[in-house]
Amino acid sequence: MFLTISTTGSPRRPATDLGFLLHKHPGKAQAFSTSYGTAHVFYPEASAERCTAALLLEVDPVALVRRGRGKGRGGAPDAALAQYVNDRPYAASSLLAVALSSVFGSALRGVCAALPERAGERLPLRIEIPALPARGGADLVRALFGPLGWTSVDAEPVALDERFPHWGASRYVRLVLEGDLRLADALRHLYVLLPVLDDAKHYWVSTDEVDKLLRAGEGWLAGHPEHELITSRYLSRRRGLTRQAMERLELVRLAEADDLDVEDVDNAVDDAPDTEDRPVPLAEQRCAAILAALRASGATRVLDLGCGEGRLVQALLKDVRFTDIVGVDVSVRALTVAARRLRLERMGERQAGRVRLLQGSLTYTDKRLTGYDAAVLSEVIEHVDLERLPALEYAVFGSARPATVIVTTPNVEYNVRWETLPAGHVRHGDHRFEWTRAEFRTWARSVGERHGYGVGFVPVGPDDPEVGPPTQMAVFTAATTTKEEKAA
Repeated sequence: MFLTISTTGSPRRPATDLGFLLHKHPGKAQAFSTSYGTAHVFYPEASAERCTAALLLEVDPVALVRRGRGKGRGGAPDAALAQYVNDRPYAASSLLAVALSSVFGSALRGVCAALPERAGERLPLRIEIPALPARGGADLVRALFGPLGWTSVDAEPVALDERFPHWGASRYVRLVLEGDLRLADALRHLYVLLPVLDDAKHYWVSTDEVDKLLRAGEGWLAGHPEHELITSRYLSRRRGLTRQAMERLELVRLAEADDLDVEDVDNAVDDAPDTEDRPVPLAEQRCAAILAALRASGATRVLDLGCGEGRLVQALLKDVRFTDIVGVDVSVRALTVAARRLRLERMGERQAGRVRLLQGSLTYTDKRLTGYDAAVLSEVIEHVDLERLPALEYAVFGSARPATVIVTTPNVEYNVRWETLPAGHVRHGDHRFEWTRAEFRTWARSVGERHGYGVGFVPVGPDDPEVGPPTQMAVFTAATTTKEEKAA
């Protein structure tokens, strides 16, 4: 297997800086032992104007068979001959991707102590791979590399036999990539897409492959038009791993859309205890108040929006009148905890048919959430930035439009009654705001007026005559016809 990486330069910024970035001296030919053979690095040319680094991987078929016996492709005893008679010594595959990671690991991470500023710069790069398996043809090669910033993606099909042109093209292409990219980005593209195009991995694919994919795909995979195909093929079409990777990629996409860090989005599970929930009875009273309002509404199909770790979903499942329960949260971690709490994997078929957990952002409209009797936003709105509240309002009241919406939120006036809460502090580090009773009622009434809902208010917890209850709850009930329907 063979590839070359070339760049150009000038006397002031010589092309031989490529040697520093790859951590391989242009004046030496070096050999590195890998799990499947020997990787050689050498420089066919090295001058200030132009420098080319070559990676040649010599595959040891015996070592490949021994390490792959019983695992992955070709592990069956009757495939023994196929382990020796194949294209692996010649065609770029996952073995070459492993060699890239092993030999150019520092460059792949964008690390260069000698020239740190060059590691962050775009270089005029040219990468050539003479024989690249492409299950999907040249069009797929262009579809995968084209959106990644390469100015030229030349994928020339290789003929099955030049003496017999009527036989047509093989599944291999000669690939030439050209463009101004960071070296680390270019190597990450190759690391992920070589096994994707080969549509095979020559080693056991385990759960750590998800982390490898997301690390190498950081900054480009989540927004790639073919991210689903890339993820599925990279993980050898293992459904569980693919689903896990897609959920994490969706979290990245949502974070990028709101210009946030992933940690700021995936925060529904708190490592520290919530000061409000320390007195457990309040959490229980809040749940009881929500259930009472749902029963009074006659709802049977209920959305728990911002379900977190699934406490309310668990309580809803205990009441047989709720026949369709959906928990929604943006946090994959929270949904994993909720699934574990509910024991979804062990649940009987009838019970499992009553509940679903969905990942989604409450500030975006979602067709999956329409047609339900009731929706609950329990201790959710205070986690949303004030400027994002109108988006949440429209997604719930304007788009999903359940007949009943129940919203609970802390009453900031009651905070003075918490002995452990310092003056001026909110109850949870992620709260963007906490409202007084008057502020909450003003917001709720304006929402109801805009979207055709009547609203009533219920105190939750001990109703202090001076500062009110610790939790305030609004119950929205949709009018028979909305203003928009009347106007129409």
